[in-house]
Amino acid sequence: MASSLRRWLHVSFLNLLIVAFLGVILRYKIAFSLPFIDQRNLHHGHSHFAFFGWITQILMVLMVYYLQCEQVESAFRKYRWWLYLNLLSAYGILISFSLQGYGIWSIGFITLSTVGSYIFTLLYWRDLNALKNRKISHLWFKSALLFAVLSSFGTYAEAYLMANKIVHQNWYLASEYYFLHFQYNGWFFFAGMGLLVSRLEKIIAATQQLKIIFWLFCLACVPAFFLSALWMPIPKLIYWLVIGSAIAQFAGWALLVRLILKNKATMKSHFTKKSRQVFLLSAIALTIKLLLQVGSTHPALSQLAFGFRPIVIGYLHLVLLGVITIFILGYIISMNLLNAGKYFMTGIWIFVSGIIINEIFLMLQGVAGMDYIIIPYINESLLAAATTMFSGTLVFNLAIRR
Repeated sequence: MASSLRRWLHVSFLNLLIVAFLGVILRYKIAFSLPFIDQRNLHHGHSHFAFFGWITQILMVLMVYYLQCEQVESAFRKYRWWLYLNLLSAYGILISFSLQGYGIWSIGFITLSTVGSYIFTLLYWRDLNALKNRKISHLWFKSALLFAVLSSFGTYAEAYLMANKIVHQNWYLASEYYFLHFQYNGWFFFAGMGLLVSRLEKIIAATQQLKIIFWLFCLACVPAFFLSALWMPIPKLIYWLVIGSAIAQFAGWALLVRLILKNKATMKSHFTKKSRQVFLLSAIALTIKLLLQVGSTHPALSQLAFGFRPIVIGYLHLVLLGVITIFILGYIISMNLLNAGKYFMTGIWIFVSGIIINEIFLMLQGVAGMDYIIIPYINESLLAAATTMFSGTLVFNLAIRR
């Protein structure tokens, strides 16, 4: 089991390295010139591979490891073909999108990945039900899988619009944001929370509070999609539901933070200082993200934010890198799944500093763009941030292979 886990973690970290490297290429092409690279196609390959090759792959691996810890015999052997299928699909998506953009091959590999995720969902759901003890973390895992399935409908909508050559900007954006929402705020977030709550359940006796936190996030997730669609004309009832969902999610997070602080001494004895530091960074990013959600319920602020691409990109990177990726790194360190030695942690801190620099420059670019101000050397600065993130991933990839 240990060798299987390490092998899959090494593969997932290699995929993160590829994502970071592609980020450098994309930023270099913007700052300087790479005429043989199609920016749009590589951007699609980069973003889709980040979703399927890095986040989805590592979450599946960690969820299978959870089953293994819960005495499900040979969990990695049972799920290995679905892990391989997702990995194959991810590389197919990366290559096909980079070469042709949206086409028969890229859509085919996305379909293959989607079918694989459906089968993974059915198998994992059945294995959770077969466990003797029903836990709050199981609710998070099941919801994550459901939201992953829901997100695929956004892909179908995009494919339908393209196949029928329907040029409708609002519909296209709505389908794209639908997919992103149920990936970021559904599948990614709920799977991560399932992993975290599975640890908390063994440390803190607070079942009722953990259940309330779950329902606050779960019931808010579907209406929270419209936080990404406030630029569209929506009924007033939906608008009030959107405000309620943003407040509910922030309240759920506040309750969880309060619960953790209340049991601070116990938490310290179960989490190393290294993991606590990394978790804290992820928690700060999540707090910023939830506050931005509450602020975006103001229509003027929402239209302003979605009207400037650097702000949108900055927000998406805040969630994917600041919240999800840093959390996963913290979880792996806290579970001692890899040797978090000196070089590994050095790579982590370099990577994190790159994320922070990237967020600062993206937000500066977005805010300056509102007044049509061009910041000198902004593209070179963003390239430096991307290079810093790549350097960090390279260092901790080399560290875990020593």
